[in-house]
Amino acid sequence: MTEEQKPQKENKKKIGLPDAYVILFAILFLAAVATYFIPAGSFDRETTDGITTVVPDSYHATEQQPASFIELFRAIQQGMIDSAGLIFLVLIIGGAFAVIEHTGAIDALIMKTINKTKNKEYLLIIIVCTLFSIFGALGIIVNAVIAFIPIGIILARSMKLDAVVGVSIIYLGAYAGFNTAFLDPLTTGMAQQIAQVPLFSGIGFRILIYITVLLSTILYIWWYSNKIKKNPEKSVLGANRFPKYDEKSVDTAPTELTGTHKLVISWLAVGIAIYIFGVFQFGWSLNEMAAMFIVIAIGTAIIAKITPNKLVEEFFNGCKGLVYGALIIGMARSIVVLLEDGQILDTVVHGMATVMEPFSSVLGAIVMFIANGVFNLIVSSGSGQAAIVMPIMTPLADIMDISRQVAVQAYKMGDGFTNVITPISGILMANLAIAGIPWTKWIKYILPLVLIWFAIGAVYLTIAVIIGWGPI
Repeated sequence: MTEEQKPQKENKKKIGLPDAYVILFAILFLAAVATYFIPAGSFDRETTDGITTVVPDSYHATEQQPASFIELFRAIQQGMIDSAGLIFLVLIIGGAFAVIEHTGAIDALIMKTINKTKNKEYLLIIIVCTLFSIFGALGIIVNAVIAFIPIGIILARSMKLDAVVGVSIIYLGAYAGFNTAFLDPLTTGMAQQIAQVPLFSGIGFRILIYITVLLSTILYIWWYSNKIKKNPEKSVLGANRFPKYDEKSVDTAPTELTGTHKLVISWLAVGIAIYIFGVFQFGWSLNEMAAMFIVIAIGTAIIAKITPNKLVEEFFNGCKGLVYGALIIGMARSIVVLLEDGQILDTVVHGMATVMEPFSSVLGAIVMFIANGVFNLIVSSGSGQAAIVMPIMTPLADIMDISRQVAVQAYKMGDGFTNVITPISGILMANLAIAGIPWTKWIKYILPLVLIWFAIGAVYLTIAVIIGWGPI
């Protein structure tokens, strides 16, 4: 083989799974084509106390509004404009956490936990999983979890387990919380806004689901750890249990939790607590959350004696890292823009309602849940998925006599549960690459847990429909 032929072969190998933006643009293109073939139609809507709902059995045909060539691309710009609040919130949160991470406070907290629980393997699994699940439930470390995978590998090596356990206690811990995300403004909060449900309402029931999912996750990791502790050959990775361990990756992690670190962590906790208080007391929304994270970043800089110029540098470095994830929200919204402008969104809802008419409310909620899980295999952005599916699921829930709160939860669990298996997820694939775990080996390990999660989700959705979990 000549040198000229080698790059061509390498390029061919790299042409694999399409990027999320490519997938979303393909869906956008199909949506534009659909405006020519799917009959236009609309439901009547009524507004009561500021909440707009679909009037059942009011669907009627309207004049066809096919999308032109320029409208296809204009929808992308309009989607970005419509999602501007969320896009900037994502960037601001990324910037704030970059400032916090610059202080070393979070790394120091984790290393302190490691040192305090030496020779207590299962206690360590419980503490680390729980800690990261709380971060995941708040939606503040889901993308940044990649940075902590090397620490998880260190933990697994100290317990004489394998790289799968190292990834699990960090990544699955975070996603056990993210699966319900009871205080995440970018998924649950966004879905509730679209569904016109009060922000973070229903938190008590969601916390119950979170605890159950977290407990099942910890028990599963515990079971697997115990299995390979007794017989290392039972590891899904075989004899090479740490295929890609880089000892230098955690050399820079602080080993001591200093007074400054404690103040930074306390300030973060206080900032989040103030925001939560504001949500329930003053009706704060996503804009106030963005403002609060700017305050947290500035306060962190003052505590850690970071200069104003350094603060700006770290903040914008954090923003840069989340530009991809932020803009995908607008890209996903553009699909809904085209469907709405072409007046075929209600036709899609009407068609789904007709198909699901024989189902009971309980079965309808479970079908919504499973459908969201399948859809997430293609579009793995939680906020992006919310932008696409919630405008469809909200009127569908109205028609099927399912509360919108249940529809939000069906979306959130469907999105969360399949995040840990879809190869479209850049976060998952990056985590596996850092640990050197083949995706096929990971699937062999994780699939039983995903099925357990889906069973838990189905049970809770059934209960939610039966008890009439609201509001709306």
